[in-house]
Amino acid sequence: MVNELNYSADIQREIFGKHDGHIRKIEDDLHVSIIPRNGTIKVSGDDAGVRSAVLILDQLAGLAGSGGEIEDHSVDYALEMKEEERPDMLSSLDGDIICHTVSGKPVKPKTLGQQKYIEAIRDNLIVFANGPAGTGKTYLAMAMAITAFQNKEVERIILTRPAIEAGEKLGFLPGDLQSKVDPYLRPLYDALYQIMGAEKFQANMEKGLIEVAPLAYMRGRTLDNAYIILDEAQNTTPEQMKMFLTRFGFGSHAVITGDSTQKDLAAGSMSGLDVATKVLSRKKIEGIRFITLDSHDVVRHPIVQKIVKAYEDYEQSHTVHRNRVRRQV
Repeated sequence: MVNELNYSADIQREIFGKHDGHIRKIEDDLHVSIIPRNGTIKVSGDDAGVRSAVLILDQLAGLAGSGGEIEDHSVDYALEMKEEERPDMLSSLDGDIICHTVSGKPVKPKTLGQQKYIEAIRDNLIVFANGPAGTGKTYLAMAMAITAFQNKEVERIILTRPAIEAGEKLGFLPGDLQSKVDPYLRPLYDALYQIMGAEKFQANMEKGLIEVAPLAYMRGRTLDNAYIILDEAQNTTPEQMKMFLTRFGFGSHAVITGDSTQKDLAAGSMSGLDVATKVLSRKKIEGIRFITLDSHDVVRHPIVQKIVKAYEDYEQSHTVHRNRVRRQV
């Protein structure tokens, strides 16, 4: 099968990428040949491969035509999601800008899962996001919180996470209380610095408008007119999660993020994230939404996506095996 596509020279240049890197990825993945000829792009190969290649090239052309930048991730994601058959997929993602970093880079969803996550945050008071590392759970929630704060939709931002070592015993840390908990909260600071800037962050923190604190500090408080993000929620106990959720006040929004596959709780302990998901998803409470992200939504280096997928497959096969053994018993 052969198909010829007509794009402008500028768009063709964007589609092919540096040293034709984007096109080579498409050719290798779909086993097709893509050749520029007399101002057109000629795509040849088996029927299924050509159809998928044409769809992806149209997606990339639409992204470039709307002023978007074709990144390696754009090509990888289009290939990963070729079964979706949505010609406007990449351009719709590119147009959903949440805010800009201090360097001027737009912050936006890069996958359909991330887009659903952002829409859920916009439309609900409390959102639970469960998914592996690299899916943008915390970063996108932070961008939404900062945008709401800058638009004066909320009066303050509260960022919190349980202070639990990631499978290691760190011993007694030197310094005052703040310096002891800072290592646990560093990922939150990093996102704030990148989106808001260090100076604005420090100024707002000194005024008490931004608070970064361990989860234990939330006890006994009612959080009104605030954007609250609970990170690493898989490391909360059921009691801590209930305590956090009952702090919710008028005019507030909350986003709870975590990865149920990476718990650092003591052996045999139940996760507050798992329990809250079971308890609240059954009731289908209006204003509460659960979002699950997976390996398709990983936006770090492509090898991270492959690692996450390998672990997902491994854990799924072990779950099937355990269930089969239980049935036999």
